[in-house]
Amino acid sequence: MGAHQRQRGFSFIEIMIVIVLMAGIAAFVGPALFSKLDDAKVDQAKIQMKSLAGSLELYRLDNSRYPDSEQGLAALMAKPSLGRIPESWRGPYLNAKSLPKDPWERDYVYNSDGSNFDLMSLGADGEPGGQDRDQDIAHQ
Repeated sequence: MGAHQRQRGFSFIEIMIVIVLMAGIAAFVGPALFSKLDDAKVDQAKIQMKSLAGSLELYRLDNSRYPDSEQGLAALMAKPSLGRIPESWRGPYLNAKSLPKDPWERDYVYNSDGSNFDLMSLGADGEPGGQDRDQDIAHQ
């Protein structure tokens, strides 16, 4: 019973090896994970724009035209008081408390002459143009 037990912990070298291994795994897995996150945000923007386009179609069916650029997407939530005022507005045409933001928390870009419309997100960088994750996402 007089044997003295020695408690042994991890040495500095062992801890450093574990940290280096974890960093290596993170360096390998991290970019793939962030790429999937970027892909998910692009998909979310496309889904939201498809929903907005459907609401714009409902607006057009009631009012024989899309809201113009000045009226914007807000015309889906409240009857416009600017531009050509619709007489047959029966909205709101969007089932939401407020207009959705794109996945990067910015407003969607909407342009319309009343006959056609363009709807897009400016992507991750919030600037026109861009490549890869910064590329604009347009409603097709």
